[in-house]
Amino acid sequence: RILPALFLIMICCIPAAFFFMTPSELKDFGLSLAATSLFGSNILFWQDSGYFAGPNELKPLLHTWSLAVEEQYYLFFPVFLMAVWRFGLKWILSILIVLGILSLLISHWAAFNAPVANFYLLPTRGWELLLGVFAAFYILFNNYSFKFASPIINEMAGVIGILLIAFSIFSFNEFTPFPSFWALIPTVGTVLIILFATPQTLVGKFLSFKFIVSIGLISYSLYLWHQPIFVFARMYSSEDLSSFSYIVLIFISFLLAYMSWQYVEKIFRDKNRISRNKIFISSILGSIL
Repeated sequence: RILPALFLIMICCIPAAFFFMTPSELKDFGLSLAATSLFGSNILFWQDSGYFAGPNELKPLLHTWSLAVEEQYYLFFPVFLMAVWRFGLKWILSILIVLGILSLLISHWAAFNAPVANFYLLPTRGWELLLGVFAAFYILFNNYSFKFASPIINEMAGVIGILLIAFSIFSFNEFTPFPSFWALIPTVGTVLIILFATPQTLVGKFLSFKFIVSIGLISYSLYLWHQPIFVFARMYSSEDLSSFSYIVLIFISFLLAYMSWQYVEKIFRDKNRISRNKIFISSILGSIL
C-alpha cells in the first residue's frame, strides 16, 4: 500500500526529466525507474556505473535507496521468521542478536573500508532495522504495557532519546562515518522514544502536538516529493539556489505531500475501498509499466 504514492512521484518525474535532462542523464534516470520498481535502487546506486558517476544532487530518485532497503527487509524477514519460529522465542531472539551484532561490526568496518556499499546495502543496514524488531518484541510480549518502567524511567528515557536524535542532527556532518557505531546514537534514541515516551511524559506530550502529528502523517509523501523537487529546481536554475528558493521549494514539498497523502495514500490504505487483490494487481502493473 506504499506503492501508489511512489508510482505517482515516478510518473511526475518523467516529463520533468524529459525536458531538463540530457540523453545520457535520461538513460540513467530510466535505469533508476526500473530499479526503483524492483526495489533494487540501492544496488544500482551502489554499483560503479554511469548513473553513480553523476552528482547526487541531480538524481531525482536517489532517495529511494532507503525504500529499497526497507522492502528487501520486508521480503527476507518474514521468511526468516517462518523458518525459525518452531525453535521458540529464545532461539529467535538469540539468532537475531547475533545477526544484529555481526551487522553492526561489519557496518563499522565497512564505514572505513567500503563506505559506498556500507551506506546503500541491506547487510550493513540490517542492525538498524533489527533494533526496531527488538522494540516490537518487547512491546508485544509485555501485552502493549510498560509495567517494568516507572514514570521516572519513562520520563528520563524519553528525554535521553530526543537528546540523542538532536545531537545527531546538529553534530553529524559529511565527515561522520555513517552508518557505523555513530549510527547507534540516533537509532537508540529512536528506540527509547518508541518504548518510553508514553503520552504521560513530556516528550510524549510534545510529540502529540497536532502540528507534529500532521507532519508525521504526511512524512512518507514528503520523503517521496522532496528529492525530485530539489533536483529539478537545480536543473532548471543556472545559478545556485538562494535561501528564499529553498524556502519556496520546502513549502511546495509540504503542499504536494499533503495532496498525495490525502488523495492517494489514504485511499489506497483503506481496505474497505481498495482490496488486497487490487493492490497486488495495480502494484504489478505499475512495476511493469
